[in-house]
Amino acid sequence: MSAAYPNTDLTMPTDQSRALLSLRNITKQYPTVIANDRVNLDVMPSSIHAILGENGAGKSTLMKLAYGLVEPDAGEIYWQGKQVDLPNTAAARKLGIGMVFQHFSLFETLSVVENISLTMRGNRQTLSKQIREIGERYKLDVNPEASVHSLSVGERQRVEIIRCLMQDLKLLILDEPTSVLPPQHINSLFDALRKLRDNHVAILYISHKLEEIRELCDTATILRAGQVTGTVNPNEKTAKELATLMVGHDVPSIQGQHPKKTSETPFLKLSSLSVESHDPFGTSLSNINLDVHGGEIVGIAGVSGNGQQELSRIISGEVINKQLLPNAINIMDQPAGHLNPAARRLLGFSFVPEERLGRGAVPPMPLSKNALLTAFEKGMLNIGFLKNDTINKYTEKCIEEFDVRCAGPSATANSLSGGNLQKYIVGRELMLAPKLLFVAQPTWGVDIGAATAIRQRLLDLRESGVAILIVSEELEELFEITDRLHVINGGTLSPSLKTSELTPNDIGEYMIGNHQSSIERSGVNHAV
Repeated sequence: MSAAYPNTDLTMPTDQSRALLSLRNITKQYPTVIANDRVNLDVMPSSIHAILGENGAGKSTLMKLAYGLVEPDAGEIYWQGKQVDLPNTAAARKLGIGMVFQHFSLFETLSVVENISLTMRGNRQTLSKQIREIGERYKLDVNPEASVHSLSVGERQRVEIIRCLMQDLKLLILDEPTSVLPPQHINSLFDALRKLRDNHVAILYISHKLEEIRELCDTATILRAGQVTGTVNPNEKTAKELATLMVGHDVPSIQGQHPKKTSETPFLKLSSLSVESHDPFGTSLSNINLDVHGGEIVGIAGVSGNGQQELSRIISGEVINKQLLPNAINIMDQPAGHLNPAARRLLGFSFVPEERLGRGAVPPMPLSKNALLTAFEKGMLNIGFLKNDTINKYTEKCIEEFDVRCAGPSATANSLSGGNLQKYIVGRELMLAPKLLFVAQPTWGVDIGAATAIRQRLLDLRESGVAILIVSEELEELFEITDRLHVINGGTLSPSLKTSELTPNDIGEYMIGNHQSSIERSGVNHAV
């Protein structure tokens, strides 16, 4: 019997007899948090089933349980009506469960067929034939002999999906599958997923892009604080209604008025910046010219792997190229190409890197000590000694203001969910009151409520005269908050383009290397 939840139109899934995968009273507890609390979930055959929830709601843990990466502390797992144990991923794959992670697990130096041969039996010729046949059947074409390092991110994603399909797949789990794709490739992925569904494959789909879920999925399960609060047909809800169900309250729209005037002198200026990459799989930067003035937000769009990481490291000072003239990078009207990260921060520069663990935060260190890494100038030292009270107060304020779900300042960085760690790192840097802020992927993996809050803070900073540069693969985000856009492709930067005069397809043209784009053909003026 279906159990309705009070004051909602959500209902719990109860059709275990027909379900492909059923989770019953699944509980998983870690030292400081209950990730999953008596979760019930039914995934029906031939369905595309979304899992929605805030950061830390338990989505990733639940998917890892379904794929055998972790074992539950309590509860039962049923596969086609029969109780099963999933002690490891091999057991899950044997049943026909496959998973494609947000970060691909492919060896760059190997070919497609060599990567697949690591987990599949058969000689090279047989596997190559299977790869081509599956690619043709589902429109996931990829060359089996191509080296992975030469493939676009969209092609790499196809390889991961094909590898799953070669195991007689019955359930495919996808974690943020469109986060690395340009707009033109998302429709192709959706076509392939619908074809899989029509061929009796069930799909579990994790995404924070609510419009995608409304377009693609036929069922959505809502998780909140580790518990299932019910299921809904996403086609019958607006994106705003889905967001409200996720967070339990209305999500406010961001608001911001552009300042009447930007600074006369750019706070960040890159002049003819060219840097050769010595990494065989890296991207060299070629003749990069970029200005960011106080009181504006400038965005850099692009498919991952086109020079964003190299550019970020050059701007932040993590990589100092001795061949660069100091004035190739100017910060606050001062040559900075020769300055290390600490010296650049003293000029009023703050930085949020793309990689949370390792660059943004030290994994085993508590949040309080991670605050010290960049905020030590905020009265945290006294003649070389740490002022722990000041450090803890700063950390507590960051946790409170940015709604970081954790056990407090003593919680280690690696104990937080990805989204909560991102909120902490962004908050730590915004609290420094920078003059120039550089943010890479500000809301990557962050739920709709937190993403809205972060974007609002960025707009507020812009209105106070701060210069902000954002590198993001979230086109919706860039269109929502930027004044101007550049697109990076193959280490080169497009002209400056006014965001208000662009469409996602315009940006997509630049992303895939079509520089004679619809932007220029339609006569849209470049921003100056």
